[in-house]
Amino acid sequence: MSKKFSNRTQAGQMLAQHLKAYSHQKDVVVLALPRGGVPVAFEIAKLLNAPLDVCIVRKLGVPGHKELAMGAIASQNIIVFNQDVIDSLGIDTSAITKVVNQELLELRRREKTYRDDKPPININNKTIIIVDDGIATAATMRAALAILRQQQPAKIVVAVPVAPLNTCEELCLEVDDVVCLQSPEIMSAIGWWYEDFTQTTDNEVRTLLDGV
Repeated sequence: MSKKFSNRTQAGQMLAQHLKAYSHQKDVVVLALPRGGVPVAFEIAKLLNAPLDVCIVRKLGVPGHKELAMGAIASQNIIVFNQDVIDSLGIDTSAITKVVNQELLELRRREKTYRDDKPPININNKTIIIVDDGIATAATMRAALAILRQQQPAKIVVAVPVAPLNTCEELCLEVDDVVCLQSPEIMSAIGWWYEDFTQTTDNEVRTLLDGV
């Protein structure tokens, strides 16, 4: 029976228990999708004794309905579009370009805020565990995966507390492993699966990144 997580910290602790096979391995790196994925990933990195970093991507929200993703953008100008959403809503190119430019500014701000000019961890030939607090459309996660593949890691593991069953099955074909605690056939908003889904702040992200 489906059960809600108390908060992101508890979800991370539960998820970490399913990732113990990766503990104390020198080639393992935990990457979080900020902001909500960072508290989850922090618990995983702590238990596995692995370094923690962020993989910064931004969801491209539909104009007027920002929670609905029409795609995502990440560093190095990588963009993934949810073409089904764009076509079904008839979103024109100018509207898409406007959203992309807005989110690009926020992406660059976060890179400065979270990294403080520090270079990202080198993930070439490493085992990467990429973490978020949940997956809805998978647009953001797929943008992150596109970045990771360019850096040629040895292995990619997707780890999330909750994601739709069909999305988990699709991701299993795209990465080396998927670890997901709740896989409902019909997925409601990610926040429904948490008793406390308070937005993670930039300061919390920085504190957690400094704490591993």
